[in-house]
Amino acid sequence: MSKIRYVYWQEDDVWLGYLEEFPDYWTQGSTREELEENLRDIFHELTSGSIPCVRKVAELEVA
Repeated sequence: MSKIRYVYWQEDDVWLGYLEEFPDYWTQGSTREELEENLRDIFHELTSGSIPCVRKVAELEVA
């Protein structure tokens, strides 16, 4: 099983978050567990190719 990092926070009664690798694609849940499930769903959608023009974050080494 692989892991992916995500950023999350609670705003009022809603948990919000996004995958670090895909910061443009936010999701939410009424609990943190629901947020994590929604993040898993969006990960599968983003990596399946069903969403066109997905923007990602990468690291670049410079001198």
